Amino acid sequence: MADTPTPGKKAPAITLLDQNGEKVKLADHAGHPVLVYFYPKADTPGCTAQSCGLRDVAGDIGDTAIIGISPDEPAKLKRFDEKYGLGFTLLSDPDHKVAERYGVWGEKSMYGRKYMGIIRSAFLIGADGKVVEAWPKISPKDTPKKLLAALEASA
Repeated sequence: MADTPTPGKKAPAITLLDQNGEKVKLADHAGHPVLVYFYPKADTPGCTAQSCGLRDVAGDIGDTAIIGISPDEPAKLKRFDEKYGLGFTLLSDPDHKVAERYGVWGEKSMYGRKYMGIIRSAFLIGADGKVVEAWPKISPKDTPKKLLAALEASA
């Protein structure tokens, strides 16, 4: 597994299917900042809180794009998007290749059981394709706050 990208480093490439089954690349957003966040599973309490929190600040982030990535299949992502009116790109990473490139696929533990999964993390990528901020192990409620603070600091 790769190390988590740090500020100043080029963001690893992303090419995945979105909630509509269409191929989306991180490079499609060149010239604009992008928040890429990784979440474990669509339509679960923490992931819903995180995604809805980002939806709620979307009007305050200018031309910054939001991209959520989880191992869920496109059809499940589409239902998640429609159920909560998210309105931003959700990408399907079922084989966790992109999560591994970002260093967010790792061992987790729940009720004493160890398993591999997404470590909730977020990355603000600048218009130049370099990581501006990296938030490994971020909490759902902190994701929109940290995004707003980082954008304000760089304005």
